[in-house]
Amino acid sequence: MEIVIGSDHFGYELKQHLSSELVRLGHQPVDLGCDAVTDEIDYPDVAVNLAQRIAKGEFERGILVCGTGIGMAIAANKIPGVRAACCHDTFSAERARMSNDAQVLCLGAQVIGPALARDVLVRWLASEFGGGRSTRKVAKINDLDASRLQQPSS
Repeated sequence: MEIVIGSDHFGYELKQHLSSELVRLGHQPVDLGCDAVTDEIDYPDVAVNLAQRIAKGEFERGILVCGTGIGMAIAANKIPGVRAACCHDTFSAERARMSNDAQVLCLGAQVIGPALARDVLVRWLASEFGGGRSTRKVAKINDLDASRLQQPSS
């Protein structure tokens, strides 16, 4: 699976941990951001870069890490075609994929520890969109994105 990962400086260490975990699981993640814990970078810059690559189809899934995961999710969700979910438990991670077809997992390094982050990641990676009743709902989200793209900017 094509996976891209990025973080700001608050999420750097957890990003490194998750990148190693992805390699252990047989993936070759592409790292888009923050090269050191001292490399202060604004989370919207990383989130938008990663989300744009997801929207273009360059990667199937993406992982974003900041202090809480919330800012990354908000910024990534501004890109049409991207569904980013902030998850700090395995049930939410599974549902983000199965019910919402979320291609981006957002985590908060100041909220979740490495062991639980690994479990959340593994559950999210193992889950697929379930379709069924959720298909109609995700289609409505996609329609919102399409309408945003058609509106002239002010």
